[in-house]
Amino acid sequence: MAASKGMTVAQLEVVCGRLPGATRDIKWGADLVFSVGGKMFAVTPADGSESGRIAFKVPDDRFLELTDQPGIIASPYLARARWVSVVEPRRFTTAELATHIETSYSLVRAKLTKKMQAELGPWPTEKAK
Repeated sequence: MAASKGMTVAQLEVVCGRLPGATRDIKWGADLVFSVGGKMFAVTPADGSESGRIAFKVPDDRFLELTDQPGIIASPYLARARWVSVVEPRRFTTAELATHIETSYSLVRAKLTKKMQAELGPWPTEKAK
């Protein structure tokens, strides 16, 4: 069976819904934004338009590598914070995209105060490699 490609809004909601303390809201009129501790970690058009574009934070050392790949660009307005936009999500498996979203969550959560991190509860367990 072939791996599924891309990520629907519903799939993104499932991935983010499993992350402790993740919240969702609509910003800028049409973007579905997932946050932890009030800090964004994933953004997508709420209606699934723009081919299901997904933006998220990436580790500093992977930013150039990822933006060199077809289908990924430096995220407008957020590139200096090391965010990328996957403008062609169907180029990537759903599992790859989920891993990027979980990494973004971890990067953002790690920058929260120790008190806020403790209030969120335990970190999600690492997936078996």
